[in-house]
Amino acid sequence: MLRSDAHAYAEARLIDFSLLAAVLVLLSIGLVMTGSASLDVSNSMFSSPFHIFAKQAVYALAGLLVMVLVLLIPVPLIERYSWLLLFLALGLLVLVLIIGREINGSIRWIPLGLFNLQASEVAKLCIVIYLAAFLVRRLDEVRTKWTGFLKPMVVLGVSAILLLLEPDFGSLVVLMGASLGMIYMAGARLLPFILLIFVMSSMIVLLVIFEPYRMARLTSYMDPWAHAFGSGYQLTQSLIAFGRGAFTGEGLGNSIQKLFYLPEAHTDFVYAVLAEEFGVIGSLLVLALFVFVAWRTLLIGYRAEGLGLLFHGFVAYGLSLLFISQALINIGVNTGLLPTKGLALPLISYGGSSLLINCLAFGLLLRIDYERRIEAQMITGQKRNREKKHADGSQ
Repeated sequence: MLRSDAHAYAEARLIDFSLLAAVLVLLSIGLVMTGSASLDVSNSMFSSPFHIFAKQAVYALAGLLVMVLVLLIPVPLIERYSWLLLFLALGLLVLVLIIGREINGSIRWIPLGLFNLQASEVAKLCIVIYLAAFLVRRLDEVRTKWTGFLKPMVVLGVSAILLLLEPDFGSLVVLMGASLGMIYMAGARLLPFILLIFVMSSMIVLLVIFEPYRMARLTSYMDPWAHAFGSGYQLTQSLIAFGRGAFTGEGLGNSIQKLFYLPEAHTDFVYAVLAEEFGVIGSLLVLALFVFVAWRTLLIGYRAEGLGLLFHGFVAYGLSLLFISQALINIGVNTGLLPTKGLALPLISYGGSSLLINCLAFGLLLRIDYERRIEAQMITGQKRNREKKHADGSQ
């Protein structure tokens, strides 16, 4: 092999192409399903069946550009300015309550002209990065003292209050799950988690009891067919889509439920349309891709932590947990395993904010793995040099 070829091969091995390929496949599936699920809605709203698809294609291209740009940013630089990301997150969550646009009874979007920015999507990413930097700085305290556990709870508590004011209960569940998962994987003791889970469970019960729409969602979840034309309408229509899809599906574009029967067919319930058009085979394939991506990203974090790159590892853990928890909640809602929540399916559902933030997150994950591989090569090279010197000295 020529020297230049060997160098190019070594550089190529610094990118996790299996993760990148899985992300691109999911992104492509999302474009196809957004186009299919939105044809009639788009034609009705914009007099063009491909208007929503075209916007999603632009978001996808912008997301790929963001992914490439983030790949060029050193991770230590992100760690150094992580505190600014916390202020950005809290600032956006406050700003959306002041100037946000209300859609379907929730104030979650900041109008930016070209598209509406969902503040919670940015906030989740920023808080995870800040929390990773905090865990690195206070790792001994987190592992041995109650204060190390309670300090990040202050940030999460403020974020929770702001998210509930929108309200965005789904994003709150995803953020809390990912954050607590990061703290646990950093080595925190188990007792604080048990107490916190008890407190959070009690709060969730109170939130459901004192908010009529949440109680309606819970009762419709328990018996959707008894509320088929009321609070259980979305879920029953989603289940009908799954039933029509059977094993092999009705074929691309042949969904009936997307014809104004299933609300939010191209956003929150796009997985149901996918199951109707591609059946069990297609829906399980997409689920397998999500699981593969989650596994690869957790593996990136594990390997980075093993090399002593703690910030890299904790960020990877957090981003992986954000991604898979949101995906599993959305799929659980579509299949009736969980009560209805307004969460997008990552890389699949229509929406600029979700798509751009997910692409940014995967750009950061690829950068983390790139720096991890560089570090591994340096350690391997130093080990070989020591062994060579030892061999030369013994001769």
